[in-house]
Amino acid sequence: MKFAGIVYYIAGIYGIIALLPLYFLEAKTGRDYPPAITHPEYYYGFVGIALVFQFVFLIIARNPAKYRALMPVSVLEKLSFVVPTVILYFQNRLPLPLFIAGLIDLIFGLLFIAAFLKTKAEN
Repeated sequence: MKFAGIVYYIAGIYGIIALLPLYFLEAKTGRDYPPAITHPEYYYGFVGIALVFQFVFLIIARNPAKYRALMPVSVLEKLSFVVPTVILYFQNRLPLPLFIAGLIDLIFGLLFIAAFLKTKAEN
C-alpha cells in the first residue's frame, strides 16, 4: 500500500505543477504550437478536468485501499491522453515535447496498474 500511496502522490503533485501554469499560457501555447487556440473552451476544459484528476490522485494517495476502485479509472485518465498523443506523433501531427508529455503519462499509467495490482481492497 505504501507503493501505491507514493505513486499517486508523485503523480498528483507532478500533474498540478505541469497543468496549473497552462491556465496562464493560452496565448503562448497558441504561438509555440500553431495554429492559435480558436476554441478556448476546449483548452480550458482539458486543463480543468486534467487538474481535477490530480486532486483525485492525491485523494487515492491518502488511502489506496479505500479508493482502490478509482485506480482503473485513473489508468483510463492517463490513456485518454497517451493514446491520442502517440497516434498524432506518428502521424507527424504532434511536436516532440507533447509526445514526451504523453510518455510521462504512459509511465504513470503503468505505475497505476502496478499500484492497483499491489493494493488489496479494503474490507
